[in-house]
Parts: sequence; structure tokens; C-alpha cells
Amino acid sequence: MKQRSVLVVLFEDVLSLDVSGPMEVFAGASRTPGVSYGLRTASLTGAPVRCSNGLTLVPDGSLAEADVPDMLLVPGGSGTRSPDPALIDWLRENAPRAGQLVSVCSGALLLAEAGQLDGHRVTTHWSVCETLARDHPAVEVDPDPIFVRDGRLATSAGVTAGIDLALALVEEDHGRDVALAVARHLVVFLRRPGNQAQFSAQLTAQTAVREPLRAVQHWITEHPDADLCVEALAARARLSPRHFARAFQAETGLTPGRYVERVRLEQARRLLEDTTDGVAGISRASGYGTPEAMRRAFVKALGTAPAEYRRRFHSPPVCINPPAT
Repeated sequence: MKQRSVLVVLFEDVLSLDVSGPMEVFAGASRTPGVSYGLRTASLTGAPVRCSNGLTLVPDGSLAEADVPDMLLVPGGSGTRSPDPALIDWLRENAPRAGQLVSVCSGALLLAEAGQLDGHRVTTHWSVCETLARDHPAVEVDPDPIFVRDGRLATSAGVTAGIDLALALVEEDHGRDVALAVARHLVVFLRRPGNQAQFSAQLTAQTAVREPLRAVQHWITEHPDADLCVEALAARARLSPRHFARAFQAETGLTPGRYVERVRLEQARRLLEDTTDGVAGISRASGYGTPEAMRRAFVKALGTAPAEYRRRFHSPPVCINPPAT
């Protein structure tokens, strides 16, 4: 059995969950016969680091003494805002030698400072996407997905997205059954694809200030199968269609049509994931009307058909007994 080495970089004010989340996934996978991830943590000098929540982590050693890993994982946290220049220098010199490069949350900022993201499509926590794009124009920043794979580089959004990415990496290395067993043990679902949005439709859009528009937003969410054309929504808000469309986009940041598309897609995905309802029924309940219309929407937004989406992400919750301690 070949062990896959994973080196996790530690620094002051690191986010503890960015470290422990992926490590729990890899450690859980290693309980499966034939699967082995060798996990090590390292700080610049080997000294303990204090996390942003006050927790102290004691690394296995220093970065200078660490062997080149199969996977180099860089977590995020407030310590990425003003990183130690020596850490950036170490990443610039050593990250290219790692077999796979992974960042969680704002850890992407450290890799960008070290010149490791230029020419790549990446994501990071929504709160620093604008900063990353502004300070590193050679990096293609996609603020929507929870994680992005680009060759040997894998980047993820905040905290729980690091667990999603780690599960995806385990599935790639050892198959769906191993990843699913880990997900069940951690009481998470092996169902979120990388291109899942960081926010739901309601959170992606701003909440309208004016009550009629805010009420329409809520009504769309609760009635995705209704007539949601601009004229019908404008009538509900007691505005002219032109005035409604302009005001809705100004206050939410999305056109009415785009908001409806996101709500319907989110509803369909949830039903495919959580129920055994037929595709025809789901297409009607989500406002698509026909399975073909829903299929076109899925292919356009997700690059996959509803049936394949369900096959991959429909995982009924299963409780298992934890390992004996």
C-alpha cells in the first residue's frame, strides 16, 4: 500500500477548521484497508501557532525540514492578510515541487502572493474574491463555486468547502464508496459538486429594500412552479413591468429572470438530492414544466443532466457507529 503524503502549512492566526476539516477527511479515509494518507503539519520554525479562535496547534516540525509532499495544503484565516514574507518565500520555492497544490478559504491569497495561481482559474472565500482579483490580475477568480479544480491545483471557498474538496480528492484517489463512508462518519453529505454556488439564490441576491420587491422575492422562492414572467411579478408588486424590472435589478443585483433561474435550479437540485420523486414531477414542481426544459437548464448551468446529477449526489443519510476509542 502506497501512502500519499499530505503536508499542511501552519501559521499564526490560521483558521483551525481549515486545518482540521480536511485532515479529518483524510484521516477517516485512512481507516479503510488499502488507503493511507500520511498527514503532517509544519510551521515556519516548527514552533506552535495560535489559531484565530485562540486554539494553539503544535506542528510536527518545521517547513525547512519537511519533505516534498504528494499534496501541499494551505489553509486560510486572518493570518493570510499580512503573512510572514519568509512563508511566502518558502511557498514560492517549494509549492511547485509538490505533487498537488490545495488551498482552503483565504489560503489562496498566500499561494497567489507566491506566484502559484497565475494563469489558473481559482476560487476562495467570497469575502476576499475581490481582493484576490484586484491584487493578482493574472489569476482568474471565480467567486461562485465552492471549489475549483485546475490541473494539479485545487482551491476552495470557506471552511466547510474545504471538507467538500477533501472528499472530492478522496473520491478521485480511492473511489466513491470510500469518500461516502467518510462523509457518513462525519455526518455530512457527499453531494455538493464543486460548481455548487457558495450561496443559495436568496443569499446570492441582495435583499430588496422596498417591501413590495422584498415580498416578491420571497414569493418567487416559495412558488417556483408559478407564472414568474416579469409581467406577472410586476403585477404582484403593483408596478409597471419596466419599472419593476429596473427596480428589482437595482435593489437585488440580479434581473428578475436571472433570479427566477437560480431559484428554480436550486429547487430542482434539492428535490433530486433529497427525494425519490420522478424527473417529470420535479420539473413541474420546479417551474420548468417539462423534463427537457429542466435538462437544458442543468446542462447550461452545471454541465450535466438531471439524471446524472441525481446519480452522483443523491445520498440518503445513513448513521454508522464511530470507531471504538
